[in-house]
Amino acid sequence: MKVVVLWSSPNVDGLTASAKNQMIAGLKKANVEVEEIHLNKKKINHCLACGDGWGLCKSSGTCAINDDLADIYKKMTEADGIVFVSAVYWSSMTECMKSFIDRLRRMEATHNHFLAEKRCVLVACAGGTGRGTLECLQDMEMALTHMGMRAYDRIPVVRYNSEYILPALEKAGEVYADKLENGFNMYY
Repeated sequence: MKVVVLWSSPNVDGLTASAKNQMIAGLKKANVEVEEIHLNKKKINHCLACGDGWGLCKSSGTCAINDDLADIYKKMTEADGIVFVSAVYWSSMTECMKSFIDRLRRMEATHNHFLAEKRCVLVACAGGTGRGTLECLQDMEMALTHMGMRAYDRIPVVRYNSEYILPALEKAGEVYADKLENGFNMYY
């Protein structure tokens, strides 16, 4: 079984990285092959809205921009599960994660549907006041819903709860692996 962990934060040793590491530890404890992708280290341009707003994304399910998106998208389609981990900026995901998801959504929701029904885990990490994590998780889930993906869990991490949530993320990784292998007892 393989899970792609997409994460975005400029801080490689901050709260978001710690959350990502704990989730990966739980997945690996459950013998899952993990592909970690740090979006901040990738070349991901913003959507150009080419072709009067809808270019190749709608007609062929590809993107006209030549950057790292296509490679990451392929890895996501081949994975059994996907974990999205983002720092929270202005009550939303990072600009890097947002650009990635916006372009992915255009191809996936209008043409391909390769990721439809994939079960995901969403993690939002706010190091400042902690405000905005719920709005960030909502934004992430709305984007995934447009693509037909399903959030299995939504986990807010803030400085206040990090002492007990970070260890819980390891267990969340284990549980997610089990549900990917044995099924989800959920309505949708």
